[in-house]
Amino acid sequence: MRAGIKFYIGQLINYAEKQGLISRLDRTYAVNRLLEVLRLSSYEEPKTGKELPLEQILEGILDYAYKKGLIPDNSVTQRDLFDTKLMGLLTPPPSVVVGRFEMLRLQDARRATDYYYGLCRSSDYIRTYRVEKDVRFTHKSKYGVMDITINLSKPEKTPEEIAAARLAKSSGYPQCLLCRENEGFCGTISHPARQNHRLIPLMLDGEEWFLQYSPYVYYNEHCIVLSGEHVPMKISRSTFKHMLDFIEYLPHYFVGSNADLPIVGGSILSHDHMQGGRYEFAMERAPIVTSLKFRGFDDVTAGIIKWPLSVIRLRSRNKSSLVELADKILGLWRGYTDEASFIYAFTNGEPHNTITPIARYKNGQFEMDLVLRNNITTEEHPLGYYHPHAQHHNIKKENIGLIEVMGLAVLPARLKNEMARLAEYAEKGLPIREDAELSKHAEWFECFAKEYDFSVGNALNILYSEIGKTFVRVLEDCGVYFNDEKGFMRFIKICNGFES
Repeated sequence: MRAGIKFYIGQLINYAEKQGLISRLDRTYAVNRLLEVLRLSSYEEPKTGKELPLEQILEGILDYAYKKGLIPDNSVTQRDLFDTKLMGLLTPPPSVVVGRFEMLRLQDARRATDYYYGLCRSSDYIRTYRVEKDVRFTHKSKYGVMDITINLSKPEKTPEEIAAARLAKSSGYPQCLLCRENEGFCGTISHPARQNHRLIPLMLDGEEWFLQYSPYVYYNEHCIVLSGEHVPMKISRSTFKHMLDFIEYLPHYFVGSNADLPIVGGSILSHDHMQGGRYEFAMERAPIVTSLKFRGFDDVTAGIIKWPLSVIRLRSRNKSSLVELADKILGLWRGYTDEASFIYAFTNGEPHNTITPIARYKNGQFEMDLVLRNNITTEEHPLGYYHPHAQHHNIKKENIGLIEVMGLAVLPARLKNEMARLAEYAEKGLPIREDAELSKHAEWFECFAKEYDFSVGNALNILYSEIGKTFVRVLEDCGVYFNDEKGFMRFIKICNGFES
């Protein structure tokens, strides 16, 4: 017999107390808040049963809510709006979260982020049961071990939901998904609910910023550092100051920023933000292959690293020197043209050069990687010359942003089923070009198919390995000086005040 709603309420209250979202003293108060939302007028503490996982508890409550007409339809969007409201009732208020975070940070920054990350998971702001469904594997390349993820944790909307969201009027509040006003927001059909969302305020270079975690965690403790103001992305001297202040505040985290131009930038350019976390990417492990010296910066060690994109690495104990040199390189790169290397700063007045910066604190030094980017388009490459080329679009067509730059491929959810079906076709020797869904992979598949024996049941592993190789080629597509060391050194000479 299916459990009743009061059983699930009891399970949820027990879960919240066990996870530290509420205390024993909060139980009656929390129950009454849940009863109000569920439109119930009475409650008896149910008999203690086997503890259910949160996903199952919420599923039982949501099924009840739909049956009783508390949610208008049974779509993922409506269910997410409702269960976030429930979890918001059980999540401590911002003042409590911030107070505990700061108390712990004064003891040990790691303890503070452990607490905050744990809260975001237990409050269901990070839906761990969805994140765990992501496909993850690695690929060993000449640049190091690359991370690959096929992301399934961000729920796909049905055509009906997409249409409804398009027709819904926007209030303009919050202005975007990164605005501070998302904290506690009830959500709409086109904007996710955030009642269980909590922010940590920061002061970076004298400005108000906020720390939060990404609800789709592409890597461990994937955080977002967002400006308190809704201002566009802009890589500048201030960016470098913000980054170094942040890693001084949380030295066990890295932080980086997407570039500030379309094609080479991130998906949200309307709100200035950075991303960070506690994770070591392949790029961080990449060695310096060419040492560099910059005149006037004797306290900065520098070099070009072994990486498919074009990266200048700077290290110093002196924050001011790093900021000065990074700002100088950025300014020169913004206006730099080298026709021999197909680098154009402007065409028809449109700027093309920018930088993707990443900062860390390692071995008592501040470390900054400056990735040179260019978003020029051509007739042959209308989506971007230094962008995934057309022959790779079956695997990766989207922008190469900060996370991919560092060596983690975030690939579309469609690939999970497509690769499973492609593996089946390969093992059975079926014609791929005749399948409407798989035909887009035919040319890619035929490039390597003769190298393998697919009859022994290892087709999926082979396909994942080839996806890894393709991701490396995609990164090479984006390297403005890939296989062009002379061109790279011409720019370095300009940085040192010499004519190229």
